[in-house]
This record gives sequence, structure tokens and C-alpha cells, in this order.
Amino acid sequence: MGASALGSFASTSGGQIAVVRNGGPFDNHRIRQIIDPASSTTYVGMYSSTHNYPAQQRYYTITSVAGESDRGTVDVVTTPSKDGVSMGIEGTFYFTLNLDHNVLRRFDDKFGTRKFPLASKGGKLYYAWSGDDGWSAFLGAIIRPVIDNDLREQINNFTCADLVSSCALVQMGANQQSGAQTALNAASSNGNIQAVQDAINKSLATDLNTNLGGPFLENLRFTLARVTLPANVQGAVNSAQVAFARIAEAQARVAEAKADAEANRQRQSGYAQ
Repeated sequence: MGASALGSFASTSGGQIAVVRNGGPFDNHRIRQIIDPASSTTYVGMYSSTHNYPAQQRYYTITSVAGESDRGTVDVVTTPSKDGVSMGIEGTFYFTLNLDHNVLRRFDDKFGTRKFPLASKGGKLYYAWSGDDGWSAFLGAIIRPVIDNDLREQINNFTCADLVSSCALVQMGANQQSGAQTALNAASSNGNIQAVQDAINKSLATDLNTNLGGPFLENLRFTLARVTLPANVQGAVNSAQVAFARIAEAQARVAEAKADAEANRQRQSGYAQ
């Protein structure tokens, strides 16, 4: 924003939309105007403040890959399955800000006039329009709890084995190889993960509208990238897989010995004749 004897001016890039608020000593601080994306230089009055928001698709990532999550650290939603196993959920939430001027005015009134803490910056407070850090702070404080709640509700509808087929190895027990293998073959974990994702995408828009107080976000889509097991359960799965491999190896040796014995018997029978 620039200033001159005639007042102040502002413009936006193609990826921004701006809400302009009055700021003069004798003005109220209400919204003066909206500047659409990729605007030319526009007069905004003396001492006005400009709140720039993203006008293009944005995303919020939850991942165990350090440095790639929006929180800047290892970030996984941990929630229990239907049978009480803690599941780690990773995924990405895609959305765009509703650019309708009336809706955007309401958004700025509700969320553009207060600050939000950013965990990756030690809880430092930012306005939602304060660049990438401010937007991340807003998403973490307002949007993330809704995503977490939707994930918990949906994951609680499925057992561990429904979502991670190798869970059946532990639950069936190493002594029930055939039963466990049948369960593994029958489990459609990929289909269930897709069902979770579809259910979240159906509920997320309604839940966000309710919690935010309006249709401020649109074109919502959540992609469930990965479901993981806690370290102790994964360790048990690994041990069970080793046990099954040993059982299969032992059974193969027994079958081989039986075949050798039968071949010897046949040879001895031939010699006797």
C-alpha cells in the first residue's frame, strides 16, 4: 500500500483478495471496500488498513514427514478404532476461500479482527491476513479441530483390521494361521479407507459451516493419505509376520520330508520286486 498527499492506494496480486478497513483518526474502523484479485492500483482512503487473503486453492497437510506438515513438525491425528486400537491418520485438506464480497465481509468481521496462536512459532499471535504464518495460525486454531473431530467420528466406525489388514495377524493369533490369512484376504482395507474419506468429505462442509458460522470455505476435499499403527502394535504385527513365515517354512520342510520318505518307499518297493 502506498501513501500520497491525496491518500493511500493498494493493489492485489492474482492470488490475493483484499478487505479494506477505514483507519483515519476521525473514521470508524468498518469495512470500506473489497479489492478483487489482480487489481490495478486502487484508492483506499487515508490511513486505511488492507487485509489480504488467499484467493486461490490452498491446502492443509497432516503428515508424519517432518517439515512437510502445516505445523512444521511430525503431525499425526491419533484416534481410537472401534475396537480401541490407536490409529495414526495422515492426509491433506484442500479448499478455497469464498470470495463473495458479502461473505468475505462477514469472514473479516469474524476472523480478521483477532489474532491466533501459531504452534510452530512458539504460540506467537498472528492475524489471519498476516501472510502465510497468519493464515496457518488461523487454520490451526479454527479449521484443524473440525478436521480432527470428523476423523475421530469416522475412524470409530471401523475396527483396526478394517483399516490396516495386518492387524488381523495380531488379533487372530499366530497359532491360527489359516484363519488369519483368510481374514487378511477378505479384508478390504483400501475400500474402507475410501469409505472413511468419502464420509469425511460429506460431513466436513456442514461441520465447517456450523462451527465457523457461515460458508466461508468452499470446494472442500479431504484426501486420506495413510493409516498407521502405534509402535507397539506394529511391533506385534512384525513379530506375527515372522512367526507365520517360520510356520510356513516348517510346514514346507515337513512336506518335503514326507515327499522324500514316499519316494524312498517307492524305490524300496521297486527293489523288492
